[in-house]
Amino acid sequence: QVHLAESGGGLVQPGGSLRLSCAASGSILSTDGMGWYRQAPGKQREVVARFTSRGDAFYRDSVKGRFTISRDNAKKAVYLEMNNLTPEDTAVYYCNAFQEQTDFWGQGTQVTVSS
Repeated sequence: QVHLAESGGGLVQPGGSLRLSCAASGSILSTDGMGWYRQAPGKQREVVARFTSRGDAFYRDSVKGRFTISRDNAKKAVYLEMNNLTPEDTAVYYCNAFQEQTDFWGQGTQVTVSS
């Protein structure tokens, strides 16, 4: 079993920055995929950035150049550095781990971008 706990969300003005953290516990391996998804009100959950099992980083087009995903395998943690935030980035952000064909999810952290 894998347990994920996110932190770092909050309210930020347009153009601001936030750093999300996700701490994993349990049988997470460095080869397991990990990443970040988000869900805005009335919309489907979508991938934001993630690492594949090979360690390749993937970003959705709308965040390329603004968001950076990183991972610390020793700490079993994954991070999302978000810069130049816009109101369209407002959503609940979820940490995800993918292990043996199973998705594990954190409870989510709210990110609100508003002036």
